[in-house]
Amino acid sequence: MKSKNTYILSGNIIDLRGNEIFKGTVYVENGSIDRIVKENVAEDQYILPGLIDSHIHIESSMLIPSEFAKLAVVHGTVATVSDPHEIANVLGIDGVKYMIENGNKVPFKFYFGASACVPATPFETSGFQFQEKEMEELLGMKEIKYLSEMMNFPGVINQDPWEMRKIEIARSYGKPVDGHAPGVTGDDARKYAEAGVTTDHECFTMKEALDKIEFGMKIQIREGSAAKNFDALIDLMKDHEDKVLFCSDDKHPNDLVKGHINELVVRAIAKGYNPLNVLRSVILNPIDHYNLEVGTLQVGDAADMIVVDNLSDFNILQTYVDGILVAESGTSYIDSIPEEQPNNFRAKKVTADMLKVIPSGNKLKVIEAYDGQLITGCLVEDYKVEDNNVVSDVDKDILKLVVLNRYEDAKPAVAFIKNFNLESGAIASSVAHDSHNIVAVGTNDADIAIAMNLVIKEEGGISLVNDEDEKVLPLPVAGLMSTCDGYRIATSYSILDDEVHKMGSKLRAPYMTLSFMALLVIPELKLSDKGLFDGNKFSFTDLFV
Repeated sequence: MKSKNTYILSGNIIDLRGNEIFKGTVYVENGSIDRIVKENVAEDQYILPGLIDSHIHIESSMLIPSEFAKLAVVHGTVATVSDPHEIANVLGIDGVKYMIENGNKVPFKFYFGASACVPATPFETSGFQFQEKEMEELLGMKEIKYLSEMMNFPGVINQDPWEMRKIEIARSYGKPVDGHAPGVTGDDARKYAEAGVTTDHECFTMKEALDKIEFGMKIQIREGSAAKNFDALIDLMKDHEDKVLFCSDDKHPNDLVKGHINELVVRAIAKGYNPLNVLRSVILNPIDHYNLEVGTLQVGDAADMIVVDNLSDFNILQTYVDGILVAESGTSYIDSIPEEQPNNFRAKKVTADMLKVIPSGNKLKVIEAYDGQLITGCLVEDYKVEDNNVVSDVDKDILKLVVLNRYEDAKPAVAFIKNFNLESGAIASSVAHDSHNIVAVGTNDADIAIAMNLVIKEEGGISLVNDEDEKVLPLPVAGLMSTCDGYRIATSYSILDDEVHKMGSKLRAPYMTLSFMALLVIPELKLSDKGLFDGNKFSFTDLFV
């Protein structure tokens, strides 16, 4: 990393607190803003506070925090509000502490939450289950800034005692509560907000967002690798920029190499929104909401700032964290750090026979996946039978979906899904929100079993099987992340992603979409390791009709 104690930067200074842009010079002393002088300078570059992702799961990048930071700073990101519930579901509090400790080893500002959904529901198997003791310990830590997303929104709306107790503990420590309530509007949205929930990143319609704003919530406009809601919600900036934050939620490594929150800034400004309003939403709103110790380019603040060429292309020339130059012109100065690789993986090898489904009804319930959305539909379809086994019907794009408990030896749960469009082979992953059991989809039972066994052999990863081609990207940290160089992991992931598209998938992010097919708290139909789940009724449902 490049660092020096004293230096100056000159150009167009963006003062978000003062709502102005002026020519001048910033003086940095020992990592802080010593003074700012308004004066005519020759430089035309823009100096402003660094960007913030207001809601992300670092684990979804498949990188440990230090490697995530290496890639993110290139795009002007200096801080994240990070929910560690992925690793918490696998490793409990030790997993959260792992994220904090690793993140503290690099010049980047990670702010973690106390995970409210470990597990997210009682209808799936996870590695740990947080009780009141764990919530008190986490929310009492100075490193924990908030109570992470309340995914059991029916429980909050209906005043479930345990869900309300989590919120009560957070409020006793003066920490905000994040939401997660897809499709919730009207009176239910009011009840959700009045329970103490302050944000939501799951809105996918303008009506839903406006209802939640009306009841006092802030909306995090999300644009990740799978869920993309920017176009549907960006017009909130017209009248509600003070209630808007920007986030990625889940960002795969190949997408993180290409860009981060900077891409949303460019798109919002291109739509005609005032750059100062956009940047306040991206930077000041999360700082003020979560009480983050991130500099805002004021005298006495930490020198957390970026330099860009202009406010339309928004090319990041330099990124500073605590006065340290961490990235410059596309090059990251953050070094890789050797780390331990904690895990929790006990799944046993599966066979094709274990995936057999005996027909028992006239029709089959099929999960309908939607590109760019976490919600799913429920279809009722005819099914294909071979040797008294319901099998994937490639011609109709009705493929077998499997979820296997990774924490103990158990029987796989099997369902069917549409819109993966695989014409051959299978893919599997130990990234399966939120409990992170093994999830797989494929065109035949044999390939599905092979893909799952590749993941099991590595005790975590993503895999692909197509004819004789077998590939796996190991994820040895909790079955979610790698300690290897972030750019190397991005390249390895891109190879697998490209192969899946060659196998026929039309989804923009097939592995990310697959990872959400076990996320029970997002309607309508999902699959847990215990069976097919109706997210509207919040109960298990039969596979056959």
